[in-house]
Amino acid sequence: MKVLSLFFVIVGILGLIGVRALEGRIFYDPFLSYFHEANKGIPFPPFEWGKLIASHIFRFILNLFFSCLIIQFLFKNKQWTIQGGLLIVIIFAITFPIYLYCINDRFEIGYLFSFYMRRFVIQPLILLLVVPTFYYRKQMLQKR
Repeated sequence: MKVLSLFFVIVGILGLIGVRALEGRIFYDPFLSYFHEANKGIPFPPFEWGKLIASHIFRFILNLFFSCLIIQFLFKNKQWTIQGGLLIVIIFAITFPIYLYCINDRFEIGYLFSFYMRRFVIQPLILLLVVPTFYYRKQMLQKR
């Protein structure tokens, strides 16, 4: 991997770390403390739907950008970057409404289910599947 590509992969990783590290300061998410303190039985927090949705979409866009940056400079294949980005968008489009339903239901559907739906919405977990898949694909193409 060339130095410039390595630099951009590191920028992407640091960007994802930054999104996570600064989540309490740059995003509106009253459920951060709820899920961190859930074992202490804190009450369901009050929230504003519009601010919550906008904040989650903003966070998703940042995660998507940094994820696509990583994919592009790891594999240097625009088509794969588009495929990875599209897969991330599809997973978000499926999990975000489910998570919003969980919130609307006040997590009565189940704490752990809601917790994991939230993880898929706010964390770039799909990147952990996309990178090994594309690496495997690259190895198979090189064998041909």
